[in-house]
Amino acid sequence: MAGTAGTPGTPRVLRAMNDRTALDLLLEHGPLSRTRIGKLTGLSKPTASQLLARLEAAGLVLATGTTEGRPGPNAQLYEVNPSVAHAAGLDVTPQRIRAAVADITGRTVGHHELPTPGRRTAVPVVQQVTDALDGAVKAAGLSRSDVHRLVIGTPGAFDPNTGRLRYASHLPGWHSPTLLDELAAALPMPFEYENDVNLVALAEQRLGAARDHSDFVLLWNQEGLGAALVLGGRLHRGWTGGAGEVGFLPVPGTPLVRQVTKANSGGFQELAGSQAVPRLARELGIGNIPQGPYTEAAAALLERAAAAPDEGSHRRLLQTYATRLATGLASLVSVLDPELVVLSGTGLTSGGEVLRTLVQSELEELAAPRPRLVVGDVREHPVLRGALESALATTRDEVFDTSR
Repeated sequence: MAGTAGTPGTPRVLRAMNDRTALDLLLEHGPLSRTRIGKLTGLSKPTASQLLARLEAAGLVLATGTTEGRPGPNAQLYEVNPSVAHAAGLDVTPQRIRAAVADITGRTVGHHELPTPGRRTAVPVVQQVTDALDGAVKAAGLSRSDVHRLVIGTPGAFDPNTGRLRYASHLPGWHSPTLLDELAAALPMPFEYENDVNLVALAEQRLGAARDHSDFVLLWNQEGLGAALVLGGRLHRGWTGGAGEVGFLPVPGTPLVRQVTKANSGGFQELAGSQAVPRLARELGIGNIPQGPYTEAAAALLERAAAAPDEGSHRRLLQTYATRLATGLASLVSVLDPELVVLSGTGLTSGGEVLRTLVQSELEELAAPRPRLVVGDVREHPVLRGALESALATTRDEVFDTSR
């Protein structure tokens, strides 16, 4: 077959596809030899050698060490050049902004955190974003120009029809209709924005409990109660970006909440959000309820109950809470019929397998579909990890494209 450029006999598109396959294998497996890359890709040794030489000349791979401890001569190993590009992510909450920078391999190389100014502190959102990003960039020993792309995760969602943040009245300063234009003018790199729970789902799909699943729901319970919907392998965001805002869902067992966006709460949030756990524990006569933020108190109570699930009051706490969670989930799975439900956020993961089993049992009695429930695997800064994974995915598509 005649080629159009580069290696004789290899069409440009096919060559680029082989290059990308090899780069993805190096990301997945770490350093590999020419022989191993040839076996994994099905390429001949000469073609694999040409491929690696081409990628090395382009600065995309580096020769790094040799194989040891095997019969025969040591073989040269190759790895993706980690410094070929960097991506950044931000996780924004009413309490703080957390920023991180990762190299192209996904390794976090810089991290920074700033408190979010209160409603009475006139620090512009653009400055909050750039200060957090600059802190992470500085911690990585880089400059802003080294960052290829940024993804910002927030509660709620920016309405694609208006460009305004919706479903997050508790995030002061982020609702200006000109905010996205102001950020675009201040940032030297392309940026995207995404709902925080959607980013957690992306992290679980790429790295955690939802790997190899194209239809799943992620239920998140931490500062707020929300869901992410992945259908046919793609995030479903809805017409205004509000798909998955299940905290507003009216459910049995709690009074109707009206004007839900102004209240920033709804029936399911009141029934089963993290703030309900300490209140439920008091009603059940459980003592030594932790002080401090309700998210931390809820996590501590659920962890304590899961460690002694046969103790009477702890068992009642877990069972009652599981019923409340399943009440809202039943509506969700009845409409979507997902293959899998991932439980994430400390208001769920702290209960571990004990709580998961109880929710699974309750859900099977309340809904006709019976998806499998699993506890999420990505526990450390999952929103931020999802933001980095999103930014890295686009960055790799651009940087690894050798067809141009």
